[in-house]
Amino acid sequence: MLLRHLRYLTAVVDHGSFTRAAQALHVSQPALSQQIKELEDRLGAQLLDRSGRQVRPTDRGAMYLRYVRRIQEELDEAARAVKDVEDLSIGSLRLGVTPTVANYLIGPLVQRFRSRYPGISLSVRVASQQEEIEPALRDDELDLGIGFGDMPVEDIEVTPLHKERLALIAGAGRWPARKTVVTRAELLATPLALLDASFSIRRSVDRYFAKMRARPAIVVEANSITVLIEIVRQTDVATILPANVAGPGLSTAKFQPELELRPAALLQRRNAYRSAATQAFVAMALEATASFVEVNK
Repeated sequence: MLLRHLRYLTAVVDHGSFTRAAQALHVSQPALSQQIKELEDRLGAQLLDRSGRQVRPTDRGAMYLRYVRRIQEELDEAARAVKDVEDLSIGSLRLGVTPTVANYLIGPLVQRFRSRYPGISLSVRVASQQEEIEPALRDDELDLGIGFGDMPVEDIEVTPLHKERLALIAGAGRWPARKTVVTRAELLATPLALLDASFSIRRSVDRYFAKMRARPAIVVEANSITVLIEIVRQTDVATILPANVAGPGLSTAKFQPELELRPAALLQRRNAYRSAATQAFVAMALEATASFVEVNK
């Protein structure tokens, strides 16, 4: 049974006439009559009383029309819902964010997105990129990821956001206020608290020291950026994290030689369906990232 049959049936009842219904529907009267007859044959019931001057539903037709009109109301509501989603007045978005990006970027991005599209519900998962975010994108468990584009994967599309600068972060009183660069010797003499090997940032740090053929003084390892920052704030150790995460009571310094910049990026499954909410978030992130670039250029 086609929706056309239902539309034709309600038109005949509403107009009380096959002729007027055919004119309103822009179809011929014989074609309209044939469609209604097909519907009655399929149901095995006469739906319309054609004996009077005005066409009326039979008892069975009236009962059937109650359900037909309910279906039409649901379809109309569905059409409005689709329009609302496209207009971004309602919808949802599932984000996967790496821990370092979550510490300084996701807050401002969500704030901007919520201010523009308050009807969109957000689900944010903080997870490792390779082990969790990329598989979740492939399995359609996430709509969008925010991580790094330095390890390209064939089925993951990467859209660059900005270059993340890693810095040495220490208590504000550790270095002179005007000191913005630490030498190799100063770095190697500094006790460090670093993220553990499960983080891509740690792999970048390890490559940096290996390239210098140097052994850093690592005294603490942790799997939490928040914990590292608190340790640095309370002790004489320093850490290596994105310069953006340094808050009150902390100072940042660049490296000499400089540690490689990391390309922060949006991650999507290649050729995946892009919802209106996903497209809006991507556009907003690209527009807003200039405000969140590394603080120590």
